[in-house]
Amino acid sequence: MPSDQLAPLVADLHLLTVLAATRSFTETARRLGVSKASASMRISELERSAGVLLVRRTTRSVGLTEAGQQLVNDMQPAFRRISESYSAACDLAGTPRGLIRLTAPVALGRQHLAPCMAAFLQQFPDIHIELELTDRFINLANEGFDLAIRHTNAPPETHVAWVLCETRSQLVASPQYLARRGTPAHPSELTAHDCLLYLRDSHAGSWTFARPAGLPGKRKPGDGAVERVGVHVAGSLKANNSEVLREALLAGLGIGLLPDFSMPPAPDGNGPAPLVQVLPDWQVQGFFGERIYALRPWSAQVPKAVQCLVEHLRQSFSHGFPAGLKKLSAQ
Repeated sequence: MPSDQLAPLVADLHLLTVLAATRSFTETARRLGVSKASASMRISELERSAGVLLVRRTTRSVGLTEAGQQLVNDMQPAFRRISESYSAACDLAGTPRGLIRLTAPVALGRQHLAPCMAAFLQQFPDIHIELELTDRFINLANEGFDLAIRHTNAPPETHVAWVLCETRSQLVASPQYLARRGTPAHPSELTAHDCLLYLRDSHAGSWTFARPAGLPGKRKPGDGAVERVGVHVAGSLKANNSEVLREALLAGLGIGLLPDFSMPPAPDGNGPAPLVQVLPDWQVQGFFGERIYALRPWSAQVPKAVQCLVEHLRQSFSHGFPAGLKKLSAQ
């Protein structure tokens, strides 16, 4: 097709790639700043021009036909390169500018990311941020995000990863719950307790604990032996959000895991801690991550606006997440 005929279709072809990522005309229209009716009409015009159906529409979902998916697969690298080239050209202006699409977990975003956004945007008035908070896994490249904040042990090798801070999760309960139900002295005793679970995958009902092998006080320095215990746990509540679990724990509904960024604040003065640590000698394995990262799909050049945001977050998160906990020895 001659370039003069292709040029009018470029915007509609880009719209198709966004629709492939969102699977929603409503979300596509919001992201591109057009009406839902306009987005739908432009796809229909593109299909008429191509002479083939590109999108399957139902009352409940939007999907691509084989032809539509092949077209998107072929175009995505080109549009990604165009975006990178445009960002590089904008960086030559000297002043960081442009739109950053950012995603983060809900609790981390609400409690720690949102409070530091104002200072950043005041410092860089030519940068705009779209922040989407979600606990689901997002394919950054396919869904058009520039940056993700995530807690993990091993960032994907296909991404650029900046460490923002260390993080840790603790097994906790309210003093009221432990006074009523007793304090477990060993992970195996959790089977007799109400355990509040993070709803994330098929392993939600099983916790694995680890600690250095041997009795406390008799462990040899440098001894790498580890004792592991697997426990099946259950309770009245599962949730995919740590803020929900925190409120249930504060209400005395059971024992649960919380990342430090979602812990309640430390009490003023000498007041009692709202949550106390359970089984302090043991560490739960395989839940959450030990570091907070800023992640970006690999590219030859990182836009200056993204670099500025990452540096701001590194400074904001540099002190970690102090929590209002105290250790509770087994009774």
